[in-house]
Amino acid sequence: MLFFSSVARPFMVVAACLAALGRPNPLPVTEPQEGSIVTLVSRATPAAPHWVIYSDKWVSGENGPPAVSDIKVNGHWSFENVVNHRVLSKIKGYNVFALSFWLISGPADQALEWTTLDSATRSSIHASYAAAGINLIVSAFGSTDAPTSTGADPTATANNLAAFVKQYGLDGADIDYEDFNAVNAQDGSAENWLTTFTQALRAQLPEGQYIITHAPVAPWFSPIYASGAYLAVDQTVGSLIDWYNVQFYNQGTSEYTTCTGLLNTSSSTWPSTALFQIAASGVPLNKLVIGKPATAGDANNGYMDPSTLAGCLGTAKAQGWDAGVMVWEYPDAAASWIATVRSVAFPE
Repeated sequence: MLFFSSVARPFMVVAACLAALGRPNPLPVTEPQEGSIVTLVSRATPAAPHWVIYSDKWVSGENGPPAVSDIKVNGHWSFENVVNHRVLSKIKGYNVFALSFWLISGPADQALEWTTLDSATRSSIHASYAAAGINLIVSAFGSTDAPTSTGADPTATANNLAAFVKQYGLDGADIDYEDFNAVNAQDGSAENWLTTFTQALRAQLPEGQYIITHAPVAPWFSPIYASGAYLAVDQTVGSLIDWYNVQFYNQGTSEYTTCTGLLNTSSSTWPSTALFQIAASGVPLNKLVIGKPATAGDANNGYMDPSTLAGCLGTAKAQGWDAGVMVWEYPDAAASWIATVRSVAFPE
C-alpha cells in the first residue's frame, strides 16, 4: 500500500529566468490534459556517461520524484541560483531517474505515484528535471512480471507501455525484463519476445525523441546460453536500445564483487560476463552501464562499497570505458553515494 503526502515544487520560474537571459529551455515539454497523449520535441539521445538511479520505495515526505534543486535563499526564490542551475538536491550527480515499475497490469509503486499527480504538477516537475539535465523515465516489469512465461503479447505490451510514457510526459522507458524461466528454457522464446517487443516499442518511441534502455542481469550475456540470451537480443535489436543497465548483482555471493571480477574476468559459473568480456563478445562498450545496489540490504549479494567501486571505474575508464553507473535504489543511494562513486574517474 502506498501513502502520499503533499510537497509543493514550484519551478515554472526557471523558464522565465532563462528566457530573460536569452537562454532556451533545455528540454521543452508539452504536458497533456488528462487522458491525452504527449508530443515531445525531437532531441538527441543522451551521451554517455549515464548516471541512473531507480526509485521504487515510498519515501516519507515526498509525493512524486524528489525535487532536483533548492533555489530558495532565506525563503525567497533566487534568480541567480535559477539561471546558474544550482543543484542542491538528493539526486545531484545523476542524469536519469527511473520510476519503478510499470507492470502489465498497470503502474505500481513510484510509477503509480506519478499518475496520481495532476497534469500541472507533473509538467512542473518534468520541467525542473529537464532544466537540471535529468531524464525522467519509467522502468517496466522488474521481478514481478514474467511477460513471456505468462503469455503476454509483445506488441500489445509494447504499445501499452509506450502509451503510458506519452500520456504521462516521460522521457522514455527502461526494460527490466526478469523472466528467468523463459531465458533458462534456452528455446528462443525469451529472445523472440524481447526482439518483437523492442521493435514495437521503438516504433512508438522513436530514437532521438525517447530513451529506451534494457536492464539485463550480467549472466545473460554469457555464451553458455544455447539460444543466445542477451547476446542474441543485442545482435538483433541492439541498435534500437540506447544502453544496458547491467545488473552486476544478485548472481552469487562472490560474483562481481572485486574489480577483477567486475571488469576483466568473471567466474566459471557465469563465464565471459565481466564488463570487458561482454564487450569482447560484441556488445558496444559504451552501452554497458555498470549496475550495483546502493547498500548490502538492497540486494541479496553483489554489493561493493562506493569507494571500491570508484576505484574500479577509474580502472575501467583508463581502458576506454565511459558508459556510467546504475544503482538500485533511491533513497539509499543519493547525492553522496554517486559523488563517491564518480570521484576517481568522473568527478562532478
